[in-house]
Amino acid sequence: MQFLKNIVNKHTLSLASNAVMPLAGMVTVALLAHNLPKADFGNWILFLISYTIVNFSRSGFLQTSLIKFCAGADKERALNVVGSTWVLGIAMAAVIGFVTIVAYILYHGAPSTEIMIRWFALIFLSTLPSSVALWVLQAEQRFDRIFILQLIGQGSFFTSVIVLTVFHLANFQNVIYAYCISAVFTSLFSIITGWAKLFSIVNYSKVCIKQLANFGKYSVATSISSYLLRGSDTFIIKFMFVNPAIVGIYYLPQRLMEVIEIPLRSFIATALPAMSAAKHRNDQVYMTYIMKKYAGILTILLIPVSIVAFIGADLIIELVGGSQFTQTDAANVFRIFMSFAILLPVDRFFGITLDILNKPHINLTKVTLMLVVNIVGDFIGIYLTHNLYGVALSSIFTFLTGIIYGYWALKKNLQFSLRDILKLGVSEMRLVTADLAARFDGKIKKASALDSTKAP
Repeated sequence: MQFLKNIVNKHTLSLASNAVMPLAGMVTVALLAHNLPKADFGNWILFLISYTIVNFSRSGFLQTSLIKFCAGADKERALNVVGSTWVLGIAMAAVIGFVTIVAYILYHGAPSTEIMIRWFALIFLSTLPSSVALWVLQAEQRFDRIFILQLIGQGSFFTSVIVLTVFHLANFQNVIYAYCISAVFTSLFSIITGWAKLFSIVNYSKVCIKQLANFGKYSVATSISSYLLRGSDTFIIKFMFVNPAIVGIYYLPQRLMEVIEIPLRSFIATALPAMSAAKHRNDQVYMTYIMKKYAGILTILLIPVSIVAFIGADLIIELVGGSQFTQTDAANVFRIFMSFAILLPVDRFFGITLDILNKPHINLTKVTLMLVVNIVGDFIGIYLTHNLYGVALSSIFTFLTGIIYGYWALKKNLQFSLRDILKLGVSEMRLVTADLAARFDGKIKKASALDSTKAP
């Protein structure tokens, strides 16, 4: 029991909650791929991508804004922010609803597309309460509740898919129904438990709505630019290379890099509300410390991971992609990716720190600059190398650009250096290692003492 208390904390819960979504989603997609007809599975993936993009825009517009202005605020201000977020979320759902109604009236074509249009707005509205709940819980650093809510959402949909499979009812329309039912169930749970704070809507104010919207317009633009940054390589490869299989060769190591995103997102989820609270107290020294600490620890942790992945790239690619990828460039592309993986924590934390400092426009400039460098670098890399290595290598310059620009922008407001980040990361890792060693040594001594008392 004491062991569980030692390992179950906000960091491990944040890691678990950030791992639930991608891992459970991957298993569900695999299950659908095996049981849906090919046409239905293709329609489902199209719906999922379309919905994810729109939902990504909503979270980009509202999530960072809510956490920034809510974390560390007094109760009255927090209710004002959450209530105003609810008003903006409902307004966005109304706009999506109007667009889908017009599209449904005007469109007359494939039945599967009509199903997507018919259910899109309802699902978007159904997921609003659970989305607001997740954002509020992150601001409150209640990662235990986040884990429960995500487990309910993914678990209920996964269970529905299994039921459809067992009773041979798996088709595109029924999967849409199951997804909608799961969204409604999860949102009802978040409302009944009070986690979504639905009734805070009466505390909204026009001033707060305007404040959230002004911040959110930069935040959503940054989110879309980040999405384009990740997807631009794929589009350029598809445009520049005749063989479509090249896209799959590049996509596999790119998808493997998402494993790095799991601890990165969990550390950001933990750090963001703490940094926001420090900003509310005008404690920029502590806010800078949090940024340096988390970015430093992640960078140090990724060094051995990158080395192991670099050495074992061939085995990893074969295990994940199969033997058809062993004679391709996939392993070497993965090695290049892992070579610059240690740049990701610093770049990402520079971005969220700019947001916390109420400078989302500078963060947008940073991401846009990275996107331009990435696109230009891709074309230059392909021209010089005539293979995928040029595309992968250009990503190094992309993230270096983000770090250099972010560092230049933050130095105008905060006192720190890149060396400080690495030094603090090393010292924090030493403290963690020493603490774990002391606990392990204490358990050994305790076990030895118990054995000696039992001895005759």
